[in-house]
Amino acid sequence: MGHQSCVKIVNEWDIVAARQLGRNVAKELGFGTVDQARITTAISELARNIYLYAGQGQICIEKLMENGKVGLKLSAVDNGPGIKDLRQVMQDGFSTSGGLGAGLPGVKRLMDEFNIETSVGVGTDIKAIKWLR
Repeated sequence: MGHQSCVKIVNEWDIVAARQLGRNVAKELGFGTVDQARITTAISELARNIYLYAGQGQICIEKLMENGKVGLKLSAVDNGPGIKDLRQVMQDGFSTSGGLGAGLPGVKRLMDEFNIETSVGVGTDIKAIKWLR
């Protein structure tokens, strides 16, 4: 599989476009409505973080096929300020935007695999995978 589609995140409408793309790909791969909702929620969080903290970046959605398993991979990449205190950001309830603080820990819970690489002054690269059950 391995085909990847990306949405550049520059404004709030791009968040909606990324969500819609993710839902369509998830549906196409056979994910049920609950997992479709999990995936679109994760995309919303990742895209909103790009919009709020980095100014711009992109969300990419890739179909996966590994060892007979089908999955969907989200990549959220930006060249923003990076995350100074990753441990703090990954704590439940922590919010720099005044939101609920579900953010990245929420994305980690919604998806099956989660990895984050960040460098202050360079940007952030987040990968999250949901496997079809």
